[in-house]
Amino acid sequence: MRNVWTIFRKELHSYFVSPIAYFLLTMFGVVAGFFFWVYLRDFVEYGMEMQMRGQSMPMNLNEQVIRPLLGNAGVIGLFFIPMITMRLFAEEKRSGTIELLATSPVRDIEIILGKWLAALTLYASMLLVTVLNFAFLFKYGNPDWKPLAIGYLGLLLQAGALLAIGTFISSLTKNQIIAGAVTFGLCLMLWIISAVGEFETAPWAQALGYMSVLTHFDESFAKGVLATKDAIFYVTLIFLGLFFTARSMESLRWRS
Repeated sequence: MRNVWTIFRKELHSYFVSPIAYFLLTMFGVVAGFFFWVYLRDFVEYGMEMQMRGQSMPMNLNEQVIRPLLGNAGVIGLFFIPMITMRLFAEEKRSGTIELLATSPVRDIEIILGKWLAALTLYASMLLVTVLNFAFLFKYGNPDWKPLAIGYLGLLLQAGALLAIGTFISSLTKNQIIAGAVTFGLCLMLWIISAVGEFETAPWAQALGYMSVLTHFDESFAKGVLATKDAIFYVTLIFLGLFFTARSMESLRWRS
């Protein structure tokens, strides 16, 4: 664990000594803040309109504001995750330091876990920025905190799976642009294939729909439901992504 911690600290430090982390945190906060303002404005205007009409309609902050905001946070993350992972191994290959890592006494799994955990921590920091928006709701409203906490857990698991895939892609090339573009394309594919299951009832279509990272978030975590099968799906993707990264590192050791 000491080696994992060392790699983790090195990677996290490399993010924050460069403009990368601050750019991502700022842009994520701005975009998420914009959506927060839009949904909250619509919520307030809808409530005032109902009062002016003399109608009493149930208003639910969790369903009308928090749930769509969590969904949008996942969409925003889809664009930022490739920026986080594209440099993990591609930069090491470009600079030639990957050979030093490959021939060091540090085990491959320790290197991979350290880098992946650093990437996940940066993403968690981005999500932490959005807590300020929800703190405003808790100060002036009365939402239920449990669905929000489960939603955040789902976003972390979803991001962990996509980050593991991005880590693997980064280990295959020395070009960061290629790593980022391929990661985005693959993550986008895993996102939109949920639509296949919605319009086609054939077994193959349902199987493809089940593989979507969006399906497993919308059907449980977004609703404030902690479903074991969906958590297992994300953990499985994380395992596969890191496993294939380890195989990629193993082949590099053989060449070294």
